Amino acid sequence: MADTTETLSPTRIPSFKELPLRPSDPPHSAWGLWGETDQLGCLNHLTPTRVKAAAAEIKSGVSVGLSWEMHQMVVPPAYRTKLEHEIFSIGENINDDKVTFNTQTSSQWDGFRHWSYPDGRFYNGVTQKDVRNSSSTRNGIHEWTKKGIVGRGVLIDYYSYALEKGLDYDPWSFTKISVATVEEIARIQGVSLLAGDILFLRTGFLSRYENMPEDDLVKLMGAPEFHYPGLESSVESLEWLWNSHFAAVAGDNPGFEAWSAGLGDSKEQYRMHEVILSGFGLPIGELFDLEQLAKQCKKEGRWSFLVTSQPLNVVGGVGSPPNAIAIF
Repeated sequence: MADTTETLSPTRIPSFKELPLRPSDPPHSAWGLWGETDQLGCLNHLTPTRVKAAAAEIKSGVSVGLSWEMHQMVVPPAYRTKLEHEIFSIGENINDDKVTFNTQTSSQWDGFRHWSYPDGRFYNGVTQKDVRNSSSTRNGIHEWTKKGIVGRGVLIDYYSYALEKGLDYDPWSFTKISVATVEEIARIQGVSLLAGDILFLRTGFLSRYENMPEDDLVKLMGAPEFHYPGLESSVESLEWLWNSHFAAVAGDNPGFEAWSAGLGDSKEQYRMHEVILSGFGLPIGELFDLEQLAKQCKKEGRWSFLVTSQPLNVVGGVGSPPNAIAIF
């Protein structure tokens, strides 16, 4: 089948205050910027020039996997299922295996079919009807596999920052990490944030998860007040994300932005997911394993690296394990 994707190179990336580009489009959306049929969104920032520049990050040759073991979400949310793995014989001393899993249970990329605006429109106008009730594959995760996700990664290590500052911080608390704090950490780490970067935010959520007794996990994961830390959910954060021209963002928590179910007032429940995914077309990575990455960054004294990621080539897929590697 011919690739009919129309990808244009805009002469200028509009500022956040110029969004949406058309009055009929949802708030803060950038639909049509890279063409009416574009399915890559901010991944278009990963130009050959930027990928080539990112390759210069390879100095020591050390590589670090960023994917959490797929079975480790021993207590997923009630609406998701645990991984099932079966090994079976197809002949004497010959084995196959079968794996059944929810792509949102372990490390994952949220694709552009995951979270729409309240009116049911996804990135570039794809509708819920397109996703669920037709043969359309637009915005499927398979579109990202044609080139993969390759670029310069930057780790913002909030967890280490909080420990070193002696902050009263719980990696499972509703902690809103402000843009000012992210920029302060970047200055402390001596790393610049560049256009086309893949931004990683370490909150310590997975570290806490792995060291928690299963009984406590069952209680906390099933509680109606489930909450976690992340980037502050606000219009200010959205403006910073867009104007920074990131290619993708990811964290070690369940949603990248801070979230609270059952705490605070409505202002604290502001959702960025719909704008980031369906408005900007900015991929969101969740539950990335950033523990060894943080150790290697500290060992090498630098917090930037080359990142490669190849999602599953599932036509029309909603999300995917990242299969991500950081290379120093």
